[in-house]
Amino acid sequence: MASSSPAATTDREFLNAAPYPVVVLGPDGALLHSSPSARRLLAASAADGVPPWLLRAHLDLAADGARPGPVRHAHPVAGPVEAHPTPRPDGSTVWWLVTPEGCAGLLPRTAGDGACDWELLTRLSGLLLSSLNVDRILETVARQAALHLADAAVVVAPGGRTLRLVTCLRDGDPAHVQVRADPAEVPGLAEALQGFPPVPSRWIDPDAAPQWLRPAGFGRVGSVLVTPLPGHGVPAGALVLLRAAGGGPFATEEEVFARLFATRAGAAVSAAVMYSEQAAVTDLLMRELLPPRLEHLDGVDYAGGYRASVDRDRIGGDFYDVHPADQPGGETLALLGDVSGKGLEAAVMTGKVRNTLHALLPLADDHGRVLNLLNRALLTSRHTRFVSLVLASVRREDDRVRVRLSAAGHPAPMVLRADGRVTDSTTLGSIVGVLPEATTCTDTVLLDPGEACVLYSDGITEAKGGPTGREQFGEHRLRQALAQCAGLPAEAIVERIQMLTAQWLRDGRHDDMAVMVIAAPPHGHLPVVTGRRGDTA
Repeated sequence: MASSSPAATTDREFLNAAPYPVVVLGPDGALLHSSPSARRLLAASAADGVPPWLLRAHLDLAADGARPGPVRHAHPVAGPVEAHPTPRPDGSTVWWLVTPEGCAGLLPRTAGDGACDWELLTRLSGLLLSSLNVDRILETVARQAALHLADAAVVVAPGGRTLRLVTCLRDGDPAHVQVRADPAEVPGLAEALQGFPPVPSRWIDPDAAPQWLRPAGFGRVGSVLVTPLPGHGVPAGALVLLRAAGGGPFATEEEVFARLFATRAGAAVSAAVMYSEQAAVTDLLMRELLPPRLEHLDGVDYAGGYRASVDRDRIGGDFYDVHPADQPGGETLALLGDVSGKGLEAAVMTGKVRNTLHALLPLADDHGRVLNLLNRALLTSRHTRFVSLVLASVRREDDRVRVRLSAAGHPAPMVLRADGRVTDSTTLGSIVGVLPEATTCTDTVLLDPGEACVLYSDGITEAKGGPTGREQFGEHRLRQALAQCAGLPAEAIVERIQMLTAQWLRDGRHDDMAVMVIAAPPHGHLPVVTGRRGDTA
């Protein structure tokens, strides 16, 4: 074994305090020194202290003479281990053993051993994974670190000159703080925020800890430990542990346990950040895909309702839009459609169809041309989905409303008359995105005050439910429902149809369902025509 000279003693103390398990082998492979963490790590594979795989790598290294590189080994307990050799002038070699989680072999194997308890680490990991809210996870990290690892904890989020901190005293509540400070004032903090390995706590002078790093109410600092929070490819911040004066320094095993905790905390923070970013992007895209809010426009009432096939979703394959006329007295283009399929993919295709139709607005007076251009766009896209829809060009003429309707593979709209009669529009056409050309037959409907034109998707009429749970709602029930809505405002008609279909479905599965009502307001309720959306008397 190594000499007991003062130099050898200092050497052993340095190696024992190293942040990774370390083994020193002589030129012939004899074990000269191994740190306690290395002995624990290698005990499962080497009764004599030097496992065969490490001995072979050492002897091959000595015989080769080339620049040394790491040796990889699958450890039965710790998992993948990398052994990094550092030759010494005396012919011996220092082997640094690195595991994926920062030296898991340093921890004792038995549970119930204070701060280095595997059971505690598992419990803390569960707490960290209990939320995807970034602030809540940062608070959990600070609270649990202060409770189990130190007297106080500070989580430092990555940033510029303004640092975001979450501080917590033992048995206290986390507090969010923002300070303008330089992380370089704390040894190892700037490096930890960039993802570099931690420095041993004994290298940090506790008296040099700046005031901004100390949580409110914390006294003199006795020991400081800084460790990074590794994220998914990007550092998630840093964890600073503070021990009060008189509490003693952090032991090597405590430092390693803190790094293991920080590894799990960093993964949890990184996952929450990723989720938050994706949620923000999804919300932004969702707002663009959601049906618009319909209202009074140019003396005509519009109302719409939508229900996705999956109740927790907000978007799907059905859609409706209303595009105001460019000038007063012009035609407003309203449309309702149904893209094949369900869910997010159908919703994305819906967005493309709506954008294409928006680009074709200058041609909106010619329904056939619009449908053919949309048909050509769908045929030349990489998607195989198709769409059915109804175009409605709407104009107020005195106290009546003229509606030009063109259906393309879609159920013809129904017309609710003032006396409760329900008639069908005669428009008919081919589906869009399947045949070389889209054909349609345009029908014109005149609405007297109090009358309405109802556009709907087949999800309404094909909704299965009723006493047997297998019978479709059907067009006849829709007509009966509309007949009871004579004289009601457009919004009330939509709500009535949605309520009846929901009652029919009960809790059954259904397709996307959309309905839009275009109504001529009753006498005495006509808004002033201004040519702009939402302007009324």
